[in-house]
Order: sequence, then C-alpha cells, then structure tokens
Amino acid sequence: MKQLKIIIEKSSNHYSAFAENIEGIYGSGDSVLEAKNSIIESIKLFKKYNKTHIPKILQQEYELIYKFDTQSFLNYYKGIFTNASLERITGIKQKQIQHYASGLKKPRLAQKQKIQNSLKELAEELLTFEL
Repeated sequence: MKQLKIIIEKSSNHYSAFAENIEGIYGSGDSVLEAKNSIIESIKLFKKYNKTHIPKILQQEYELIYKFDTQSFLNYYKGIFTNASLERITGIKQKQIQHYASGLKKPRLAQKQKIQNSLKELAEELLTFEL
C-alpha cells in the first residue's frame, strides 16, 4: 500500500498540514486534530475537483502517515505521555522535553531519533500484551 505523508507543524498561532509527496494538498487548524481533519477534507476536494490530474497514489489504496515536528508531537500527546513518562521511556530529562514541547529549544537529529525509536519500541512491546 502506498503512503501519503502528511507533515504537521506548529506555527505561532495554529497548526499547518501539507502532503509531502503531492503538491496542492494543504490544511490547518487550531489543534493537531483540526489540522488532520482539514487535510482529509483537502484530499477529498483535491480528488473531486482535479479529476484529470489525480496523482497515481490517490488512484489506489493508500494510507496517511503523519510526520510531526517534535513540538507538535509532544503537545498533541501530552495527555497520554507526561514529561516524566517520556523521561523513563527515552532517557531524556523532563526539563529538556519541556523545552522541546514549548518550542524554547529544538532537538538535535539524534534526540529526535531517540524519542522516535523509544516510542516505537514501546509500541512494539504493547502489541505483544494480552489482558
């Protein structure tokens, strides 16, 4: 299945979203959820009004993959992951995580990968659980 990558970024007053691999698909909102809903609506409108120029990826089954900047990700999931839990999962100090979440500091590539890899390991572990 093909992947349509959606970039979600925090600006000064809202969240923006755009398709990384298809030009002309944009969305925005006051929250990540609103930006995600906006981009889905944008895809529908794009397909409806561009019948002769629909990219191959939209002519077949595809999945949406959301790519967040670190600040947007941390704020979107702050009700699920506290800074303390992220410290336990990633080994990154809570204060540093708060700096990333507030936008005061931007993580280096190695720090972003550490966060992403740690969360993927957690997800894989959770998939093995049964209750």
